[in-house]
Amino acid sequence: MAGEVVAGADALVVDEKDHVATALKDIQAGDTIHYRSKDQLVTVVALDPIPFGHKVALVDMEEGTHVMKYGEVIGRATIKIERGRHVHVHNVEGIRGRGDQSQGA
Repeated sequence: MAGEVVAGADALVVDEKDHVATALKDIQAGDTIHYRSKDQLVTVVALDPIPFGHKVALVDMEEGTHVMKYGEVIGRATIKIERGRHVHVHNVEGIRGRGDQSQGA
């Protein structure tokens, strides 16, 4: 395992390259979310409600940004996503196995 889960954290970041964290509890808009990045305790204010298990943006992402989780690309932002926003199918689309986006399609 790359890191340690610390009691009291509100969200989990798996890889230092990640653009998102996974909520470890239901989070309300306006809540301050605490998570660990490397050896630092970092905070971000939730701009939306974030359900348990869903993703929150840790950085601002422009439309078209490849969204990173687990140190891997998990999709592409379909709109600009601000730090603290809920990240889900309403603002990210999968790009794996998309035959419609393959070269020459």
